Amino acid sequence: MESQMIPTKHNTMNKLIKTHQEHEAALARLEELMLKNPIPDSEGANELELLALLIKSFEDKNIVIDPPTPLEAIQFRMEQAGLKQKDLIPFIGSKSRVSEVLAGKRPLTLAMARKLHKGLGIPAEILLEDAFSSSAA
Repeated sequence: MESQMIPTKHNTMNKLIKTHQEHEAALARLEELMLKNPIPDSEGANELELLALLIKSFEDKNIVIDPPTPLEAIQFRMEQAGLKQKDLIPFIGSKSRVSEVLAGKRPLTLAMARKLHKGLGIPAEILLEDAFSSSAA
C-alpha cells in the first residue's frame, strides 16, 4: 500500500496525508524545501522528492480537476503562444467568425476543431466536447 505522509518538525516522514489540511501543510513544506534548493541526493533533496510523490498520490486520489471547455482551451493556447484573434483566422475562418467563436456566440465546427488541433496542438477531445455533450442531450 502506498504511504502518503507529511513531515513533522524534525523533517521525518511519519504521518499519512489523509486530509486537505495535511495536504496544505505538505505543500507548504514542499515549497520550503524547494526554496532551499537542496543538493541532489542530500537529505533535503530526498525529502523533497518523497514529499512530491506523496502529494501527487494524495492529489490523484482526492482532487478532481475538470477539463477546460473548448473556449477555455483556445484562450489558454492563445495566451501561451502570445496569439491575437487575427492569428486564429487560418483555423477558424474570417475575423468576424473568430470573434463569434471567442465570444461563445458560434460553436466550433468539426473542420475548425481539426484545424485547431493540428495547427495549435489543442487536444481534439477537448475541442469536440460541446459537440459530444449536445448530441448526447
